[in-house]
Amino acid sequence: MKTLLIVANTPSQNARALLEAASRGANHPEAGGVAVRALQPPQANAEDVLAADAVIIGTTENFGYMSGLIKDFFERIYYPCLEKTRALPFALYVRAGKDGTGTVRAVTAITTGLGWRATQPPLMMVGEWQNDFTVQCETLGATIAVSLEAGLF
Repeated sequence: MKTLLIVANTPSQNARALLEAASRGANHPEAGGVAVRALQPPQANAEDVLAADAVIIGTTENFGYMSGLIKDFFERIYYPCLEKTRALPFALYVRAGKDGTGTVRAVTAITTGLGWRATQPPLMMVGEWQNDFTVQCETLGATIAVSLEAGLF
């Protein structure tokens, strides 16, 4: 069985709704051969990443950057995973109040250093909250899980 790891910071009810939606999508019936693990950044460690076949990172935009807990996650897993997770498929979603470009730039710099492979452009949810944001995250989770199940990465 393949494993999809979702690491997302959820400092608000809306951020929690995005993680729940991504997890719901990842548990799509067509991805029955994929085990989904959804963790908050403090609970996720290098062993979780090393055991994953793909990763979804979810973060809020904080002061034009990724959330501090996502940064902490990357700091803790970077060197233990550096040589062992090259080409790891990953996706990113960002809940941004302004524009999210600094957040994407920062996560991209770290994942490029790790040698991870983006499976698609970052999902940016910018501005005032829209109920469609959960639909977008659910679709992202389903897309990654079904693609992983199908052996596309």
